[in-house]
Amino acid sequence: MPFARLATATTPTCHIGLGLAAVGRPGYITLGRDRDLGENRSADALRTRTHELLDAAYAQGVRYFDAARSYGRSEEFLADWLNAHPDIDDVVVGSKWGYTYTAGWSADAETHEVKDHSLAAYERQRAETDALLGDRLDLYQIHSVTPDSPALTDKDLHARLAEAAAQGLTIGFSTSGPAQADAIRAALAVTADGEPLFRTVQSTYNILEHSAGPALAEAHDAGLTVIVKEGMANGRLAEAHAPEALRAVAAATGLGCDAVALAWILRQPWAGVVLSGAATLTQLASNLHAPAVDLDPEQLTRLATLTEDPRAYWERRGQLPWH
Repeated sequence: MPFARLATATTPTCHIGLGLAAVGRPGYITLGRDRDLGENRSADALRTRTHELLDAAYAQGVRYFDAARSYGRSEEFLADWLNAHPDIDDVVVGSKWGYTYTAGWSADAETHEVKDHSLAAYERQRAETDALLGDRLDLYQIHSVTPDSPALTDKDLHARLAEAAAQGLTIGFSTSGPAQADAIRAALAVTADGEPLFRTVQSTYNILEHSAGPALAEAHDAGLTVIVKEGMANGRLAEAHAPEALRAVAAATGLGCDAVALAWILRQPWAGVVLSGAATLTQLASNLHAPAVDLDPEQLTRLATLTEDPRAYWERRGQLPWH
């Protein structure tokens, strides 16, 4: 397991990773992203921004970096950074397959990504990822598994993934949607040659939507590393959009709404890595204050009032515009 590298890390930020969804392509659904990135969203501009974020994250103790085939050119930007720092050998690099980026570097495209969990899609995207990340890739995840995903039942795909695992690649999956818990439990039952196939799970979990929590605890107990994504609820928990209860708690701590939101996740004993989706250096610095936040029982009770029905949460997420 590549995440064993983080087991001996002593920096407070070792349980925070950097996700590249927001900076690998010109359009994404995070609120406020148009302001964060400005007008220049050329490939060169986003490459520079990604490298600046990676430099700052690494300098401050972050050791997990997360990309995907559908995050525009995120794998390319990450590969360029790794190639420019051949001396860095203590990071864990993860990516995902299962969605194809189709926006053609436009924030106004009608379709930004197309889902395909077939064996053919895996073979094609694995070759594309290998061409960029090569042996720097530690973790390859099926992107956004749902209970009806063919990736849960395709034995030929399982066999190919098991082959990759036998060659040293860690195999994981991510989840999305109101039935995340069902998808997680179904994936835990997937085996290849009598052994569990998946070693990591990456799921949406935040103050607003935490229905996957019990299933993620089960995954942790089964030996999987749990990676938490969308801890900021696609910007809904950031200062500009945060509900009043979160703002009040943040004011009491003297830190940002984002640090409180991520700290709330870090309290979970099963949370191995919590992703920052920062698009600016200021956001990253604020996110990395999360380990310093100490929430008392009264503050936790106040934050608990923000819980939403999962279906309502995911319906609203589906309506967020691509900025």
